[in-house]
Formats: sequence, structure tokens, C-alpha cells
Amino acid sequence: MNRMVDRVLGRTSIVTGGASGIGAAIARGLAGEGANVVIADLDLHAGERVAADIIAAGGAAFASRVDVTERATVKNCIALAVERFGRLDVIFNNAGMNAPMGFLDITEENFELVMRVNALGVLIGTQEAARQFIAQGGGGKIVNTASIAGRTGFPNFAPYSASKAAVISLTQAAARAFAEHGITVNGFAPGVVATPLWTKLDADLARMGAADSGFDSMAADILLGRAAQPEDIVPTAVFLAAPDSDYITGQIIPIEGGMILV
Repeated sequence: MNRMVDRVLGRTSIVTGGASGIGAAIARGLAGEGANVVIADLDLHAGERVAADIIAAGGAAFASRVDVTERATVKNCIALAVERFGRLDVIFNNAGMNAPMGFLDITEENFELVMRVNALGVLIGTQEAARQFIAQGGGGKIVNTASIAGRTGFPNFAPYSASKAAVISLTQAAARAFAEHGITVNGFAPGVVATPLWTKLDADLARMGAADSGFDSMAADILLGRAAQPEDIVPTAVFLAAPDSDYITGQIIPIEGGMILV
């Protein structure tokens, strides 16, 4: 594998939702700088394909089937990572979903599903990674995928916006809780990113008759003139996993091309 910096050489990282989109790009980026990578995803076969690509390029990786809302599967993934690579150094709580509905149409089921995956999943991943870090003697990095939607609510994404606001608050709370153990907790907030999630959202919004709030419409507000690609997220993700960010904790870094200026 052609490495340029090796900032995370030998570090073991778990990436939830690592089988596609932003998660797959992060997994490949980490492996490209020498990390051991565990692709944790509900879609085990897709995760195995990402792992195979990394291995073929000279990296170290394997896939594990994980439902981030089921604590037992998260604990199992961490145990497998430690068994294979000796320790855990970084977890990316990246898995997430959206199911858009007009504000007056939001149901309890819709709200609970989105909050369970996006917020409870981050809580469980953070707790279980922190337990492992503490058992190893302290240190470690937790990186959460937030969103610009966590800073400004969108009417057709209200539960998603609420869930990502929860991710921001969980990041801050965990940073305070685990600082004494040398564990840093940070996140990043993407804007409009060309991923399979956005393809699905566009289709959902079109069925709702709300296509004017979809990918192209939102991308038009980006100051840098284009939507992000998953690879645009990778440099910040690697930075947050590397020693470069050791004196940063409790922060959310926006990666949105100047779309939301807050």
C-alpha cells in the first residue's frame, strides 16, 4: 500500500457503517496510513468487500457484522479487534440513517428508529470503546459522525436533525467524562456528501413531493461550489485518529464547504 505519512501506523480502528459511503472512505484512508481497520456494518458481505480491497492493497483489515443498536454485537466486534490486533486505539461511531418525513407526518416509530440508530448507537459505541480503553490502561480516541443538521434543523429531516444534535451533546459529555483517562472524544459534521444515503434521500423526498430540499438544492448553497465526495472527509478523520489531535477534545469539526456558517 502506497503510504505518504503513516500517522496512524499500527493503530487499530473500528469504523461502524464502514461498508459504504463515508465509512468505507475512512476505512480505506486509515489503512492507507498504516492502521489496522475493522469494518463494522450490518451488511457483512459489503464490509468484507471493503476489507478485501484494503488487504489487496497491502493493508490489514477484517469485517464484522455489527448492529450499533445491539450492545452485544458492538462488544463482540471490539473483542474480535483486540483478539486480532492486540488492542483498540480508535473507534469511529459513523453508522447512521435517515427516513425523511414532513414535520406534521413524523410518527413515534419514525422518530424512535432514527434516534435509536443515530444517537443510541453512538452512546453504545462510545461506552464500549471507553471501557476497552480504560481496561488497556487509558488513552484512545472516539470520533463521532455528526452533521450540519445537528446545528440547524431541516423540516423534512427533523428526527435526523435531533439525532445529530444528540451526537454533538454526547460528544461533549463523553469528552468531559473520559478526559481523566486520557481518552479524547471529537466529531466531524459533514454537509451534503455524494453517498448512497443521499441517493436514497433524494428518492424519498421526490416521493414526498419535496425534491426542492434534496441533494441538488442543498448543494447549491455550498460556498465552494460543489457537494463533498466521501474522500473529502478522510483527511479530517485521519487527523482525529492520529497523534496530531491529541490536544483536541469535545469538538465538532464542520466539513461542509461553507454551507452552514456557525
